Amino acid sequence: MSTSSRRTSPRRTDGVRVPSAVARLGARQIGRRVLNPDLPWEVQRQRLDRLMAGSPVPRGTRAVENVMNGVRTEVVTAGRVGAERTVVHFHGGGYCVGSPRIARTWAAHLSARSACRVVLPQYRLAPEHPHPAALDDARDVMKALVSDVAPGSVVLSGDSAGGGLALALALALRDEDQQLPAGCILMSPWLDLGRDRAAEPELVRRDVLLSPRWLKACAMAYADPPSWSDPSVSPLFAEPGGLPPLLIQAATDDLLAPDAGGLAARASAAGVDVTYTRWPRMWHNFALQAGLLAAADSALAQAAWFVESVT
Repeated sequence: MSTSSRRTSPRRTDGVRVPSAVARLGARQIGRRVLNPDLPWEVQRQRLDRLMAGSPVPRGTRAVENVMNGVRTEVVTAGRVGAERTVVHFHGGGYCVGSPRIARTWAAHLSARSACRVVLPQYRLAPEHPHPAALDDARDVMKALVSDVAPGSVVLSGDSAGGGLALALALALRDEDQQLPAGCILMSPWLDLGRDRAAEPELVRRDVLLSPRWLKACAMAYADPPSWSDPSVSPLFAEPGGLPPLLIQAATDDLLAPDAGGLAARASAAGVDVTYTRWPRMWHNFALQAGLLAAADSALAQAAWFVESVT
């Protein structure tokens, strides 16, 4: 593992909560002005990065850029961090947009709450790098980590598409009889790329961030339609038996809520230790707004409890 000397300079704050109605309006604007399938991918990426650049983090946060087996990462710590806990979190963005900036605020709050370091990989994005590029990068980061620490001290995590990537990685490790991580945190995970999201118009209406058109554009860019049922692309179709403990966080007004519920049911029936929570009147990826939104603080507290419990 090679380490660069470059550090990011996140904006620090003690945290001021905003009403959920205001946060909902902000999410709606991102859905309209950023996650728009009529915009080129590069424009979506630039706009999202600009929005996330000013995301506030707790005082004392450090974000250091590393390279792990050729994959650029950002390692976030806040407060006292021990060597016994590492969370690897894969950002969302439909496999086509996004960067570690999306999850930096959440990572900093989690580090402060559970005394862990959080590794945010900058995996390759589609359509320039379709499947399995993102999964290959995830595997390379995991290989770099377990050369230094025990797999049982590592928790895999991800939001949205990153949740699907985290689960796909855990399944790959299981199928190869490798040592598994201590657990997986899946936040609003995208687990079935082929599902017709327009088939549930009421859910489409309630989700302020995602649209069926944008999700379909991302799925087409990430993998050819015949591959959408492949468990490495849509891990909801994998046999879940033998997975480590799962924390699945969802929201009632999330277009991807059926994926979270389906996984919780199937994994629990297969004997996996599952903690599944669904927050009412919350939208896709609300949990990333820790320090700003009361419901997100609740989800973060649960994630911190999970990390401490399984490692």
